[in-house]
Amino acid sequence: MASTFFVMLGTGAALYFPSLAQYMNRTLAKDIHLWAAIAMGVSMLLIPLMGNRRSVLRSVREVQYMDQDDVDWLKAGPVKQLGRTAPVPQGRFNAGQKMNTVLLSGGMVIMYITGFLLWYGERDTNFRFLGSVPVHDLFSLFLIFLVTGHIYLASIHPMTRAAFRGMTFGDVDREFAEHHHAKWVAALDAEQEKASEQEPVAPTTP
Repeated sequence: MASTFFVMLGTGAALYFPSLAQYMNRTLAKDIHLWAAIAMGVSMLLIPLMGNRRSVLRSVREVQYMDQDDVDWLKAGPVKQLGRTAPVPQGRFNAGQKMNTVLLSGGMVIMYITGFLLWYGERDTNFRFLGSVPVHDLFSLFLIFLVTGHIYLASIHPMTRAAFRGMTFGDVDREFAEHHHAKWVAALDAEQEKASEQEPVAPTTP
């Protein structure tokens, strides 16, 4: 998914900026842009189909809802949350990650709708809407801003770059988790303690 995004970013820039058009044929750039968009759509379908569907559905449910701690996290502002002081306790996803997921998802829906209208409008002028181009361009900039911030926090910022391991290997350091996702750690510990209490005790031999 990440690679298709950057392919679309590069081909989209070649289509948008005349100075870059000399490096890539416009027709070729459109074709690559289209197929990269299709590849991203297919990859988004394959994740729940071939991966852990229960985990994906759990993640979808978690990012949809915010509690009072999430509201307080947002009110505190990003400067406090990215410092060394422990932020407002958060679950597996903090309020910023929830907002980022929702905004990215909504932005991608709009990009696919306007992208389809641009593609189909070239084949049927009845679907050629003047607003499709500026909306597609505007949301491209919006998504670039979100992704750039995501990359910075995940790989560069010293207080949050430990999350990159979670994105690539599926686990994070406990110290990092306790600092940024205290409610999640507490819930996992409670589940583990409950499970250990329910384990049957082996009978002792007299």
